[in-house]
Amino acid sequence: MAITINLYYTGTNGNARRFAEEMVQSGIVHDIRSEAGNLRYEYFFPMEDKETVLLIDSWTNQQALDLHHASSMMKRIMQLREKYDLHMKVERYLSDNVSNQETDKTFIRE
Repeated sequence: MAITINLYYTGTNGNARRFAEEMVQSGIVHDIRSEAGNLRYEYFFPMEDKETVLLIDSWTNQQALDLHHASSMMKRIMQLREKYDLHMKVERYLSDNVSNQETDKTFIRE
């Protein structure tokens, strides 16, 4: 069962965006995406909140996520969170493995 986590990083004066930029430019994002079990690690910027960045972080299972949390990258991420004085809100989702693709297709334009 895949685990998807939405992390909302909020700061002031553009710090959340600077954090995301440094995560990408430093190579940390590349390294995380290369970890076993990572399905997605991608930043988005909400239109109506210029001080927040959304990270969608998805893993194959809890074990893969636990290994990521125990990695040396987490220390680097935590240091950057402190550097940019970010606060977080977290939402966690588990895939339900239920497929309603035929029904859902009526609402999707490809």
